[in-house]
Amino acid sequence: MTQPPSLPPDAAPDRQLAERNADLAELLGHLTTCWDDERRLLARKLHDSLGSSMTALTMHLALLTQQMPKEQALQDRTAQMKQLLMTIINTNRDMQLSLWNDKLEFLGIKSAIAELVSDFGKEHQLLARCSLPDDDEACAREHGVALLRALEEGLRNIAAHAQATEVDVILDDGGDEIMLTVRDNGVGPGEKPGEASGCHGLRLLRERARYLGGALSVMPAQQRGTVLTLTLPKAAPGL
Repeated sequence: MTQPPSLPPDAAPDRQLAERNADLAELLGHLTTCWDDERRLLARKLHDSLGSSMTALTMHLALLTQQMPKEQALQDRTAQMKQLLMTIINTNRDMQLSLWNDKLEFLGIKSAIAELVSDFGKEHQLLARCSLPDDDEACAREHGVALLRALEEGLRNIAAHAQATEVDVILDDGGDEIMLTVRDNGVGPGEKPGEASGCHGLRLLRERARYLGGALSVMPAQQRGTVLTLTLPKAAPGL
């Protein structure tokens, strides 16, 4: 009787390790999706509840101000109250944007990226260029979130470490895949190409990209600076 060929001694542990890695990747993908949903829900609550309440208070204060005596002390106090309310409204709006970029949902990934790059250039007083595809094709929310998170992380690292004066953000639509490139002219990620990959934010982005069937890399630029590249397929596995 012919015996079935036996597996190599290390085949079973290797298979178990591969299965465990696949399970962990799937779990991490699920957790990041849940995290994004929670952030989106919290941002919506801040907008619908706190934001509308602050706007209503501002309107009520304006009406009261019109009917109050024209005493300078009272006018100064109402002006202080109005300024405080405006500060709270702006802080609430900033919190919403840090949790979830609503332009991604209502205007699409191109508008969200363009605004983020423009605001970054103004805030840090550097030249920030943005190149986007002509066609504005629909982008799955999971892909859009991954692209924005990668851009946010890239810009955050540039502001913290790069000492750059120029930033280029390029979104390419290759038909079957979409690629985001964030390039700066700063000091670079270090002598070792993989040195910057130790950042937890980048590690999470790399796992998110892998979960969506794509890849993320951070490498030194040819002359000076760093290049972050995120590539995603148009149709991610399992989505």
